[in-house]
Amino acid sequence: MSDSIRFDGRILFLTEDPARILRQFAGEDLEPSETGPLRDQISTDEITPAFICYHFDEKLGDFPYLGLKCGGTFPVKEGAVRAGGFAVSVAGKRRGKGSSREASPFAELCAGIRLVIAESFERIYRQNAQNLGLLTSTDFGLIPRIRRGEAISLAEFTAGLDPVTAEIVRRGGLFAYNAARLTGEVVPPLPAHAPRPMTYAEKLLARHTVVEATAGEVGLPVVKPGDGLFVMADWRFSHEYVTPMAASFLEKALGPEAVLRDPEHILAFRDHLTFLHHSMKAEHRTMGLLTVAERLKPAQEGFCSKHGIRLHGELPDGAGSEGICHAIMAERYACPGQVVVGTDSHTPHAGALGCLAFGVGTTDIACAWVTGDVRVTVPPTLRVRLNGRLRFGVSAKDLVLSLLAQPLIREGGALGHVIEYQGEGLLDLDTDERATLTNMAAEIGGFTGLIAPDQETVRFVKDRRGVDLVLEPWMCGDEGATYSHTLEVDCAALGPMLARPGDPGNGLALADLDEAVPIDIAYLGSCTGGKREDLRRAFEVAAAAVLEGRRVPEGVQFFVQCGSEDVRRYAEAQGWISAFEAVGAVVLGSSCGACINAGPGVSTHPDQVTISAINRNFPGRSGPGQMWLASPATVTASALAGRIVGA
Repeated sequence: MSDSIRFDGRILFLTEDPARILRQFAGEDLEPSETGPLRDQISTDEITPAFICYHFDEKLGDFPYLGLKCGGTFPVKEGAVRAGGFAVSVAGKRRGKGSSREASPFAELCAGIRLVIAESFERIYRQNAQNLGLLTSTDFGLIPRIRRGEAISLAEFTAGLDPVTAEIVRRGGLFAYNAARLTGEVVPPLPAHAPRPMTYAEKLLARHTVVEATAGEVGLPVVKPGDGLFVMADWRFSHEYVTPMAASFLEKALGPEAVLRDPEHILAFRDHLTFLHHSMKAEHRTMGLLTVAERLKPAQEGFCSKHGIRLHGELPDGAGSEGICHAIMAERYACPGQVVVGTDSHTPHAGALGCLAFGVGTTDIACAWVTGDVRVTVPPTLRVRLNGRLRFGVSAKDLVLSLLAQPLIREGGALGHVIEYQGEGLLDLDTDERATLTNMAAEIGGFTGLIAPDQETVRFVKDRRGVDLVLEPWMCGDEGATYSHTLEVDCAALGPMLARPGDPGNGLALADLDEAVPIDIAYLGSCTGGKREDLRRAFEVAAAAVLEGRRVPEGVQFFVQCGSEDVRRYAEAQGWISAFEAVGAVVLGSSCGACINAGPGVSTHPDQVTISAINRNFPGRSGPGQMWLASPATVTASALAGRIVGA
């Protein structure tokens, strides 16, 4: 990449006013003073809705912002961005929140966008953009300079970045950087710090830092926030939305004979789209998207077969999958003290076991297949101290929805942080419940969620795997470690929570719901709603209804979908599944399903209302209807009442 860049194209302002967006597509160039408020918190679901991600090539350039909701409408149509000749895209706070899909910045790049400007960015989105060579900036002063045709120094896009990230940007992306690294042309600088107390996350990163790539030497005594590192991963995984695109990127960069490092510690999952054929809209079928989506399965299978990668795939009868990647990683693989990376923003799920688990993008995983490592800028840590004990009936989902409504979180104060949970309140939460807290670090905007391992971790691993864990003394934060913030939570003051439609941060105490909200669909499932403990709490509500002879009322659909087949078999043995069926629930095979808008449980009309145990409710995430988030117990009680109620 040259030392300076001219952006020969127009500037697209993503505003809250759909009319202003349409004016730009009609050829008008807006001045910053006349854009009105810019859209904040644009999710990757809005940049590239899930159904667009069935494509994994340059065709994605026809679709950026197709799901962007402005003023209650969706003003961006297929091909509009590419046809408009835009080179720069501008938005407000927390651009790129939600899913880790690299399809989003890749779609922007393929449409002609070369620079994205925002007040703030979500970590994975910005890292994906850097990996692809798509420039990012929070400097709105660039806009008039670009309009004047001024060449912008590349140094303005690397200022403030750690040396590794800055060099990736200078070289135009991660593949180019890693090619130079593996030949010795580039040697990442290693930090050298005086001894300091470290958080648990910092210890994990220090122990996994790559010191010498070719020799496989790892481990530094000290790291601190802001250090740019490559860290060796104990586990690397991808699912079928990402594996084919990553394989394509890998082959284009390194050729078809690229050799993967340590393939026995690479995993693949087909968990997102196993029920797609049950729920794809006629409109999308007419577009040929089912055929496009069906290419993903053989592409993933072929890649795994070629390289000897274990694939947790579809069940032989086609009635589901072995399970959701996050559920299986926690149940079978992740261990305290490890680093786990996966191509999904909810990879932090496994942080409940005391490992550092975080989401990465397509380019990251493709490179990691070959190098075994991923690049990390050491993040600051936000400490969440759970004081006191939770009241009976209050779950981890209630706790995290309460956190998401905190002003610090809503305003992006936790962006890119490790969210470390501590305190007495953890005593009320088993590992399944703790996984809800760490999983939804993605909604908080964090790098990951983390809980230092304890005797509950030992119990969980013994129970699920028959393995006796021995915890090591270093597996905790040091006394005097530095935290960027501490959020104090009075657990005893919390009650059941909801999140209003549109965003998981739209928190509302169930007790403060002052309107009757009839529902059409209740969905109990996903990685945060389909674990053993989730089903147990929901079963307690269903079992009481069975004794009273109550069933789901006519006109309401209630779906139950386990996070894995291991969970489903356990639930069957406990009698939970029969209780759900007795009250009128439809029990589905294990899969992500409705959570990714790809299975029974999605809404089909804008006026439908869903209450769901999934982790996010961005516009269009699970159909066009209005989705409320709640705990498994609240979802089940609401299914039986036909309206939103507590358990």
